[in-house]
Amino acid sequence: MKNLIMRTLTGVVFVALMVGSILYGPLSFGILFALVTGLSMWEYTGLINQRGDVSLNRLISVVAAVYLFCAFWGYSSGLTPTSGVFIPYVLTLIYLIVSELYQERDHTLNNWAYTMFGQIYVALPFSLLSTLGFTVNPLDMTVNYSWIFPLMLYVLLWCSDTGAYCVGSVLGKKISYKLFPSVSPHKSWVGSVGGGLLAIAVAVLVARWDTTLTLWEWVGFALVVVVFGTWGDLVESLFKRQLNIKDSGNILPGHGGMLDRFDSSMMAIPAVVVYLYTLQLL
Repeated sequence: MKNLIMRTLTGVVFVALMVGSILYGPLSFGILFALVTGLSMWEYTGLINQRGDVSLNRLISVVAAVYLFCAFWGYSSGLTPTSGVFIPYVLTLIYLIVSELYQERDHTLNNWAYTMFGQIYVALPFSLLSTLGFTVNPLDMTVNYSWIFPLMLYVLLWCSDTGAYCVGSVLGKKISYKLFPSVSPHKSWVGSVGGGLLAIAVAVLVARWDTTLTLWEWVGFALVVVVFGTWGDLVESLFKRQLNIKDSGNILPGHGGMLDRFDSSMMAIPAVVVYLYTLQLL
């Protein structure tokens, strides 16, 4: 009961902070996800450094990840209109690669691989959120902040997780077709379908009052979030299985670490960006 209360309180505060920061404005949105990016990368590098055959530069990796998010935020918001804002990030990556020449370690290739994977897996997805939060008015080329896509991405992920848990708990034992038993033995197809249907239902309701997308475009948005969010959850489960750990951290009491809470969005964010850009081209 104590764990349930702690988990519930943490969940309420977490959702309130996420929703409030996204709704309040571009600055609170930027501060929130810059913090999330930094904490997630700190957690990732800490987990990887527990391996005996890897030694990541934890501080520089975190600074690079946060800078990439800030660069995307500044460029997308129009605060830094030139693409030169990304040059320091490129120089940082070059430093992380070249610095291995002077370390004389036996596991240099592992260091390179895990360093670059962290930037791709953690830093890039959160940075791409800014491309969802800012839109350009084609009439006067002004940049406007819009919370609808970042907020709905996370709302649909939460709906998918909730629906999957509820349906899976009720029907999972009766219809026991596992989604990826070798990676996550508790996830079932029936739970995933239930979560997907709930997310689609919420997207349909949103389409009734928001005309940013058409009804079917919102349904497609929900499907992209559900499918890639599920893959993101499974990728993080495989990541933890490779490291032989249960939770990525304990920063969120009752919910684990940052990677545990944001695993689904790490695959869903890039997929939604591609989806929305594709709609613009059609």
